[in-house]
Amino acid sequence: MTLPAAYRPLSLDSPPRPFVVLEGVSGIGKSTLAHALSQRLGATSLHTLPPPHTDWSALVNARLRSLPQFAFYLSGLLHAADAIRATRSVTPVVADRYVSSVVACHAAVHDIPVGEVAQLLQPFRPYLEAPTRTFYLTCAETALRERLATKRDAKRDDLELLAVPGRLASLVGNFQTVQAADPTAVALDTDGKSPEELVDWILTRLEADGA
Repeated sequence: MTLPAAYRPLSLDSPPRPFVVLEGVSGIGKSTLAHALSQRLGATSLHTLPPPHTDWSALVNARLRSLPQFAFYLSGLLHAADAIRATRSVTPVVADRYVSSVVACHAAVHDIPVGEVAQLLQPFRPYLEAPTRTFYLTCAETALRERLATKRDAKRDDLELLAVPGRLASLVGNFQTVQAADPTAVALDTDGKSPEELVDWILTRLEADGA
């Protein structure tokens, strides 16, 4: 699909810096790792969805049906892509969640196959900034349940991961499906590793890739 000129992403002259995405279920340690990685890279950290969408998400999730919800999250992704595109012309960018989370989480919450959600998103893929690498964080389910149970900033979606039968298994499976189709994907097992060790591993991988 060719977008009208007014809808096309801005073209920037500066060569883009690395754009790293951290993906995985709530409680896996994305935010902690994003902070540590941003410090080491001298990067700008961004959470998807960025403001102003962050402030609206609870209301949207409570009041809108599945398709309007998807449109809201798509809007947030497009907005995030603009911010990432502009920022990585100046500094590297580390994103705590991005496209994969929107697809995997929306599919899990509404019991929709991942492929159908991805198909809805497909026409807008050219607008979305492509990551240098997307690191999919995993850990043992027992450790994940412990982290979720003690998560201090738990939101409704986080609580439902444990409260809704089958939700956690569905989301984990969705991330595996999305990861398998992602050309930027790198699996990263976090069990027994400190944030500093994980940062070292990621930086070594990025260096090996020439990023």
